[in-house]
Amino acid sequence: MADVDGGSPEQLVSGSEIARLAGVTRAAVSNWRRRYEDFPAPVGGGVNSPLFAFGEVQEWLESQSKGQGVSDEVRLWQAVRAAYGEDVVAGVADVARWLAGGEGASGGLPGEAGRLAEGLARDGSAGEVVEALAFRVAESGGRSGADRVTSERIVRALRHLAPPLAEGSTVLDPACGIGTLLLSVGPRHGVKRFGQEREPHSARLARLRAEFGGRGGVAVVEGDSLCADQWSDVRADLVVCDPPVGVTEWGREGLLLDARWEFGTPPKAEGELAWLQHAYAHTAPGGRVLVVMPASVAYRKAGRRIRAEIVRRGVLTRVVALPAGVAASHALPVHVWELTRPRDVRAAATAVRLVDLTGNEPDGPLDPAPHQVADVPLVDLLDDAVDLTPGRYAMASHRDHLAEYAALRARLEGQLDRLAGLLPALAEGAGAGSLEASTVSVSELARAGLVEFGDSEPASVSDQLDTDYLRGFLHNAANTRRSTSATGTYRFDGRGGRVPKMDIAAQRRYGRAFNAVQEFEQCVREVAELGRRAAELARDGLGNGALAPSEGEGEHG
Repeated sequence: MADVDGGSPEQLVSGSEIARLAGVTRAAVSNWRRRYEDFPAPVGGGVNSPLFAFGEVQEWLESQSKGQGVSDEVRLWQAVRAAYGEDVVAGVADVARWLAGGEGASGGLPGEAGRLAEGLARDGSAGEVVEALAFRVAESGGRSGADRVTSERIVRALRHLAPPLAEGSTVLDPACGIGTLLLSVGPRHGVKRFGQEREPHSARLARLRAEFGGRGGVAVVEGDSLCADQWSDVRADLVVCDPPVGVTEWGREGLLLDARWEFGTPPKAEGELAWLQHAYAHTAPGGRVLVVMPASVAYRKAGRRIRAEIVRRGVLTRVVALPAGVAASHALPVHVWELTRPRDVRAAATAVRLVDLTGNEPDGPLDPAPHQVADVPLVDLLDDAVDLTPGRYAMASHRDHLAEYAALRARLEGQLDRLAGLLPALAEGAGAGSLEASTVSVSELARAGLVEFGDSEPASVSDQLDTDYLRGFLHNAANTRRSTSATGTYRFDGRGGRVPKMDIAAQRRYGRAFNAVQEFEQCVREVAELGRRAAELARDGLGNGALAPSEGEGEHG
């Protein structure tokens, strides 16, 4: 929680923190702000990340009887998960179909889920219920279907980067998942939208979300866009795409002579460049493409020739490196590539704008500072590597080596001083394995309404259970073994974990210890990263003349 500057500090909370307080999603908090005139007004932050006075929020939640125990929204999500297991997208699609007046999927919607969904829809609207569930799918990293949902932060970035669209414009998303990105960019009305998605439940949910949102002119079809393009005649003013990542079986063998490969046939390992060219093939003259890419696509050797051709023809206009943590399924940075189809050869780009936002917070500003931008002439990009990583150019063109080195060294010294006192003092326990005798599974805690999975890791929604204790034990050696397959593949799954039975006071003691260990680990990682950056900067500065050894350097050993 943040503090107001000056005087007595007042606690401020974000929308995410309000959601945790009330046991709902951030989407539900956004709905409250729209629906209730007496919801507290923001007292800080920005338009995209407002902050609220904690006291006012707490008073409002109490007056509305919100956040008292486990909410019906959480119960509905738990009922869907219990009934559908890994395939929660199918469950949410069935809830949407049920609320639209149709029947559920084969077998019908489970009674508890139907009752809760209808009750929530009476209190608000069917659309709000479906959007809240879709939001929880997006937050459920690693669960089946979550990889077909574009994260809220990526949607925010593409909405910011997208050009203004006039009435009658056309938007296409060839890998639309459950429709999050397709329905979010551009004005709400007056735009024709086309989507395609290979997974049937996701496509069905995308159509129903458009229907509940009162959006006309939306058409979503099922099918694989690369192998069975259903919108071959569409030429859009804006094509947006958050394509599947790391897929090598994308149908290359049957598409070797496809006319879409204008810049070269993508190698088998470069499926993302197939999606990029597919998107460009569907772009009208003067139209733009915004595609989310893994950072490695900017420099991998296999894609060098295609990158070079895209640059050489002047169709790549911008690459934006977003902060780490904007993707729901992983913490790695991602890029957004912007291509523009020139109206004629004279309109082709002569430089590429490279924007490096990797130093920003995930919810931080999307307008870059001057030192985060470099407009690089095409000829400077067409070297042997054709490396389009923004950080390689943006920082170098504005770098103050001395000031940056001094700041890094000061931060490193501070972290080293801090590190020594972080590792907690621990006493002797009852013996290895002693806590495994009496345990309870997290899935049982979830069924009892004590745990929810709205975040990437489970969280307590009860005063009987401490979240730090829960998460700490889920990452111990025994639960790690449970999450590791016979082939050695590790996939964290909190629901399959087990935790010892303890009273709440003991839980909190363990929770504090786990927290201290986690803070120590984080500090070690920060020291390692600061050390790497300082060494790299020192070597670069000494090599290019920006830095020189100080007096007496090397004489103290």
